[in-house]
Amino acid sequence: MNSLARAFTGGAAHAASRHWCAQRLTAMALVPLSIWFLVSLLRLPDLAYASVHAWVGRPLTATLLCLLVVALFWHSRLGVHEVIEDYVRPPRLHTAALLLSTSLHVLAGLAALLAVLRIALGNA
Repeated sequence: MNSLARAFTGGAAHAASRHWCAQRLTAMALVPLSIWFLVSLLRLPDLAYASVHAWVGRPLTATLLCLLVVALFWHSRLGVHEVIEDYVRPPRLHTAALLLSTSLHVLAGLAALLAVLRIALGNA
């Protein structure tokens, strides 16, 4: 098997290419979702609690917000993971930093999703 085939079939190079692709996919998803988010907020009559709450409670808005949250936290986790991989040494600290970063991203993302879903389902 040649070097190129080995790089795309497994090992660290395969994981790196998946990571690279995931970063690009989440970035591409964030562009239209972020534009939608900003334009939608600017089109609200005001940014009072009641207006924003009613806006988030709409099914399409809640769905797009959930997609935005998932893409945002996934993209952020991938970026922070890359920084940790490149700059954090020694290996023990590197592993702990990766675990902490992933845990915080998952917890914050779940909290954001829960907040949107509670409003959308009428529980808040």
